[in-house]
Amino acid sequence: QLQLVESGGGLVQPGGSLRLSCAASGFTLDAYSIGWFRQAPGKEREGISCISSRDGNTYYADSVKGRFTVSRDNAKNTVYLKMNSLRTEDTAVYYCAADPHNDCSGYESTFSAWGQGTQVTDSS
Repeated sequence: QLQLVESGGGLVQPGGSLRLSCAASGFTLDAYSIGWFRQAPGKEREGISCISSRDGNTYYADSVKGRFTVSRDNAKNTVYLKMNSLRTEDTAVYYCAADPHNDCSGYESTFSAWGQGTQVTDSS
């Protein structure tokens, strides 16, 4: 059974940093493109980043470009999202998801396995 578990969320002051982890079990994560999504209170879930399985290309939403970095450690079967210069508007539940296609499709519907989410909250 494909399972993803996010960790690393917490309270953070504006301007601070966090690194989220997405650990996979039941499958080899590098065979999947991995996306990061977030859902803020009262808002729809949005895709913010993706790393493709084919060539490691990375993609970012304009809202996080230049501040967030996605990477993968195949030896640990884990994908990371490093978040710098955090803002109040980054407060949300963050999810990772796995897409069996070898490139990032840009469509949420192609992601077949989802983690339970980890909360990131502005502490100010």
